[in-house]
Amino acid sequence: MTVSTPTLPPAPHAAASGNEHLDLEEQLSREEIESLQLERLQWTVRHAYENVPLYTRKFDEAGVHPDDIRTLADIAKIPFTTKEDLRETYPFGMFAVPMAEVARIHASSGTTGRPTVVGYTRGDLDRWASLIARSLRASGVRPGMKVHNAYGYGLFTGGLGAHAGIEALGATVIPMSGGQTARQVQLIMDFEPDVILCTPSYLLTIADAMVEQGIDPRSTSLKIAVLGAEPWTNEMRRELEERLDIDALDIYGLSEVMGPGVGNECVETKDGPHIWEDHFLPEIIDGETGQVLPDGEKGELVFTSLTKEAFPVLRYRTRDLSRLLPGTARPGMRRIEKITGRNDDMIILRGVNLFPTQIEEIVLGIENLTPHFVLELTKQGRMDALTVRIERHPDLALEVCEAAGAVLRKRIKVLIGTSVEVRVEEPGALPRSEGKYKRLYDLRRSAT
Repeated sequence: MTVSTPTLPPAPHAAASGNEHLDLEEQLSREEIESLQLERLQWTVRHAYENVPLYTRKFDEAGVHPDDIRTLADIAKIPFTTKEDLRETYPFGMFAVPMAEVARIHASSGTTGRPTVVGYTRGDLDRWASLIARSLRASGVRPGMKVHNAYGYGLFTGGLGAHAGIEALGATVIPMSGGQTARQVQLIMDFEPDVILCTPSYLLTIADAMVEQGIDPRSTSLKIAVLGAEPWTNEMRRELEERLDIDALDIYGLSEVMGPGVGNECVETKDGPHIWEDHFLPEIIDGETGQVLPDGEKGELVFTSLTKEAFPVLRYRTRDLSRLLPGTARPGMRRIEKITGRNDDMIILRGVNLFPTQIEEIVLGIENLTPHFVLELTKQGRMDALTVRIERHPDLALEVCEAAGAVLRKRIKVLIGTSVEVRVEEPGALPRSEGKYKRLYDLRRSAT
């Protein structure tokens, strides 16, 4: 197939006069954003249709042509893209440019099957770095600050993606990567960074390591934490902010759409990530029917990229559950409610739907409980059973912690509507995060 790359519709890129902390696009009105989105959507659809065989086939089977996209609402005519599509075309079948134009390749871990592979042109990398820089600015990071980057480097998009954005902002990057927690603490104390980037669960692990070394986590140089790559609650935000005396901000992204930097919370409001809608078009759908839901209703988050050259994605089903809300700190850009669960994370226990983040929210609201817990799903006879294993507080007597565990069991019953077992464990009994933390262990198959 002959590859053709139409010219990407331009938009202003210089920082806006009067506010050096905002890109000009961040100050566009809602009407201006939607006009730019339509132009870029039409470009993306044609680019994908002409250069990606999977999209050519999907469009032809659905009886849709790029010329049919005349309004933003016409996006509903386009078939969805799923992770299975990406695995079907493994490794490079979704690339829309010749390999000679692909400057970098990233991939998922592939722990549940073939990894999903994504590619970037030089222009894609530049736009990605600028969006990471925008996200960091929204978090309160400024040029000249030192940024401790504890996202993993390598095929995972987090480490290298964040690294380029830190440099694009004009901040100083400390490329620590993940793991080696004792060394993380040492470098934070020695290098005195202003900002840390990592998963929220790993920041909790770092804070625990500080305490074990006799360091007060509130006494460090850290002022800002930009946290992502896993769902986390506002209760976890409050825990981290109080424990480390920082501002904790949510950065949103996923490799299939770009990587980190698809959206970010603004430090002025901390009310969910604003999506950078000059580059991405979000939708919320009913996960069962695929019907597009109006803003404000909760459902599955779907993304269409608007400016990606090497790896355009059309209506990608993220499985993340959220709502689209009006912009606040950036009025022209809509927000998403913080991601607190995924379709594939949901546990159905005796007919009740629950998510690990619901347990986290309850745990963090009970005094004398630590945030270190895991969920074990087992089979008891014909029924599923859920056990919450949670570590006791090291400074409190066992009976005090067991009493708090009893409170947890009662609150889960009242607030979620199902019964669980709670087991209080000794400090350090559960695994610690060095990246994305695994909360749920499904032991039903191994028990049969």
